[in-house]
Amino acid sequence: MRAAGIVVARTLAAVAEAARPGVSTGDLDEIAEQTIRAAGAVPSFKGYHGFPASICASVNEQVVHGIPAKTTVLAEGDLLSVDCGAILDGWHGDSAVTLAIGTVSAADQALSAATRAAMLAGIEAAVPGARLTDISHAVQSSAETSAAADGIDYGQIVEYGGHGIGTEMHMEPFLPNVGKPGKGPKLKPGMALAIEPMLTGGSAETVELEDGWTVVTADGSRAAHWEHTVAVTEDGPRVLTLPEGS
Repeated sequence: MRAAGIVVARTLAAVAEAARPGVSTGDLDEIAEQTIRAAGAVPSFKGYHGFPASICASVNEQVVHGIPAKTTVLAEGDLLSVDCGAILDGWHGDSAVTLAIGTVSAADQALSAATRAAMLAGIEAAVPGARLTDISHAVQSSAETSAAADGIDYGQIVEYGGHGIGTEMHMEPFLPNVGKPGKGPKLKPGMALAIEPMLTGGSAETVELEDGWTVVTADGSRAAHWEHTVAVTEDGPRVLTLPEGS
């Protein structure tokens, strides 16, 4: 899984380098697929329940599962969340980043930073002997702390969350991004989870578009999404989707 995670990290780095005003999300999808296949891996997302691309590219009010397209051209100030998965030798890696296109507003910078901080808090809670919802509670608490510090009532998405991962991309258990601690399965060394909070700058209510994939905020507020694949080990959480050498 670490090898698959390195492929994902390399792919997200290539996408991030290319993501700028005037580039389409379809262009970024082509870069992602080329990078994944050049590493001898297969895109997890392409063909998954009919999904047509190798990355999810969610722009501004799109929360998750945005479909890349040549007609979706990035503009200065856009906020882009890119979710990417790869399969290598039967094992999956899954990670997401939120990218600033050009110069974004201070509010969008804070939103992305709060979401990333919530992910990191969730990762820290992925230790042997903890319960699954200890991660949920850590994510929620971090988001609430950021909201208080930023003076913004961030919306915390509850319909979508993290998941088990290994020989399949989505495995049990579902990992909520909110919840009371001390519930759910006990975490043991060898377990692997995708930890992926999503926050909005407004309401947490979402709507799925007619394409059957793209999820947007109901009030049009912007959204951010960060994710890592994490293994529970005796030495603490090990992030499997960090860049090589990290």
